[in-house]
Amino acid sequence: MAHYLQEAYSVSLRRSLRISNVSPCMWYYKKSDRGDQLLRMRMKEIAAIRVRYGFERILIMLRREGFKDNHKRVYRVYREEGLNLRSKRPRRSRSGAHRLERVDAPAINRVWSMDFLQNALFNGQRFRILAIVDNYSKKCLSLIVGKSLRGEDVRNTLNHVCKEESCFPERIQCDNGSEFISKEVDRWAYENKVTLDF
Repeated sequence: MAHYLQEAYSVSLRRSLRISNVSPCMWYYKKSDRGDQLLRMRMKEIAAIRVRYGFERILIMLRREGFKDNHKRVYRVYREEGLNLRSKRPRRSRSGAHRLERVDAPAINRVWSMDFLQNALFNGQRFRILAIVDNYSKKCLSLIVGKSLRGEDVRNTLNHVCKEESCFPERIQCDNGSEFISKEVDRWAYENKVTLDF
């Protein structure tokens, strides 16, 4: 209507907007679409490497990396990419497809590996062993035994080993077990600048 008044009656744009009761802000507004290609790409990378992470954990990692996007925007992209349809417990072959090429450890206490071993006593009672090994020297840094070991136990063991070795490793190689992807271990690795290589 403002456009019609301007052409038909040769009035100024300001007057035509006032007569037609249109805000000048609305008239001059131009939509500026922020591209989300970088966000999509990074979310897919995280989902491929950390196959058991859901939306909340991916959002935490994006925040750590400096992404300022609103959680509603991140969730919209998460759903559009179909990441909410992933299996929470992938098959070994599927998770193995995303493994990175293993690089040789350059020196002592630079790259560690950790995994769980499982065995049973004579009466059939099962127990687990958390083993942490230095990849360069092949030295076993820790063996923790228990009936059930959780993420908190892994974090406490890592703190104890790092205190004994007087340093933190650059990288720890492990699988996607529930104890290794727990919030406690993830927070410990982030705070101490250690890369968890799944």
